[in-house]
Amino acid sequence: MRGVFDKELSFECMKDIFGIFSGREKAPGVAKEGRSVPRVEGRNPTILIVDDNHDNVFLLDSIITSNGYNTYTAYGGAEALAIIEEKRAELDCVILDLMMPDIDGLQVTKKVKRDKKTKHVPILLLTAKQRDRDEVAVGLDMGAEDYLTKPIEAEELLARVRSIIRAKRLQDEISRVNAHLEQLVEERTIEIMLTRDSAIFGLAKLAEYRDPETGGHLARIKNYVKVLSEELRRFPKFEEILTDEYIGNMYQSSPLHDIGKVGVPDHILLKPGKLTKDEFEIMKTHTSIGGDALASSERMFGDNSFLSMGRDIAYYHHEKWNGSGYPKGLAGDSIPLPARIMSIADIYDALTSKRVYKDAFPHEKTVSMITEESGKTLDPFIIKAFTNVQDVFQEIRANIDEIK
Repeated sequence: MRGVFDKELSFECMKDIFGIFSGREKAPGVAKEGRSVPRVEGRNPTILIVDDNHDNVFLLDSIITSNGYNTYTAYGGAEALAIIEEKRAELDCVILDLMMPDIDGLQVTKKVKRDKKTKHVPILLLTAKQRDRDEVAVGLDMGAEDYLTKPIEAEELLARVRSIIRAKRLQDEISRVNAHLEQLVEERTIEIMLTRDSAIFGLAKLAEYRDPETGGHLARIKNYVKVLSEELRRFPKFEEILTDEYIGNMYQSSPLHDIGKVGVPDHILLKPGKLTKDEFEIMKTHTSIGGDALASSERMFGDNSFLSMGRDIAYYHHEKWNGSGYPKGLAGDSIPLPARIMSIADIYDALTSKRVYKDAFPHEKTVSMITEESGKTLDPFIIKAFTNVQDVFQEIRANIDEIK
């Protein structure tokens, strides 16, 4: 490997030229000729020097340290990568020779810039030959910040290092500000979501309170929906649809399914016996009342996945797979997925709950009644998921029992 500086200069001559051993006193953080070192978080910057030529490393280290910088040195790519991994938090620049045996400068650059933990570490490439320019271009494309061609001038080297460190300092400050803003946004988002969820649950409770026999229903429904959705996600047909966000929105919006019951007269909603045909037609309007109310909110507040899901659940949770349901007689996959999931959760809870007109059915009988409807009134895929988690449904039913 040829030297860093002009090869016609002797080693002793180079030391004299650069004043390495001049003995001149320098104040901390002040570089040659009074230039200020761009301090980082109250300390002098730290540079890693990488070259397989020990003389080059010695000279570069002498120049860098004599101008107020702290240094680490490495004599090959493997050693450099180990230091970068260990010292990444304190490194402000890596001066990296391209031409090295085994692991060369391009390989080091590639590994550093592809690793999320080290990609922020700036790299200044050193190349010995004009024909290495293609490799320099590759290194810059990989993310290296700058390069120098040997033989180099000490002042130019120091100027490039200062420039790189200033840019890193600004980038670090931007990253800190962004991290702080993201934290503030996250905290505010959590606060808004908690407020929203509390308001939604409270609103849904208004409908539940009108029916004193449905205590615990909303809490159970949320959990049924979550468990059923997570199991259904295991099926290839649904794995891309049922993201964590999608399931989270279903979990929170599911209590809105019967919100339209606030518009059903008490003498029908609270009737202790079987409804007449006309009464049942009025009862069925709770789907449209609830869906229309949420659709109105959606128009007021703009496109919102949470409100859209709540609207679909309220409108269509009484639709049937074979098209015999209400309010629109939708069939098969035309019924929104959240409504199909809600339908099974709602049926299970209704069958296992005691009413003035019926006793609660046992878990085993309920499961049998639901599975018999597979491919008829209920989605067969969701029925399969339900049978897989039926024991979890039973646990939810037992743990969140009726409010006495």
